[in-house]
Amino acid sequence: MKYDLQTIAVGPLMENCYILTIDNNTYLIDPGDEEKKIEKYLHNKKITAILVTHHHFDHVGALEYFEKKYNLEHNNYNDDNFEIIKNPGHSSDSISFYFKNLNIMFCGDFIFKNSIGRMDLPTGNENEMKKSLEMISNYDDNIVLYPGHGDKTTLGKEKNNFKYYF
Repeated sequence: MKYDLQTIAVGPLMENCYILTIDNNTYLIDPGDEEKKIEKYLHNKKITAILVTHHHFDHVGALEYFEKKYNLEHNNYNDDNFEIIKNPGHSSDSISFYFKNLNIMFCGDFIFKNSIGRMDLPTGNENEMKKSLEMISNYDDNIVLYPGHGDKTTLGKEKNNFKYYF
């Protein structure tokens, strides 16, 4: 399957906004800030859907702008290209988007390279995070994770770190 993935670090917290194009479908993932910067990477592509991993300000700062511009409502619906995985812990509404055919997952602030998401913010919960980590451990080690901040990693590398958190 042919695809194109671009990562744009935006805002004061350098949140990763992703633009994923699969055939004629373009997904805008976590438009956190700097809509003009993001637009430069869109190259006049038509956005199929806006996907949001959770509603912290650094992940949704430009959401309203893109909803209005493209006459879209961000509505995290499933389509044939991806699966939505609920993974509360960092926040109660945390979800990941797993594009199985591409072996990639956009995990927001759930998992980072060599770390996991904070649980001390409103609606964060250590017990929920533990359950989410246990659940995601059942997925394939080779999945490439694209987090909300920092570098990509693989689920296998991060599974080895989970035991250090609990």
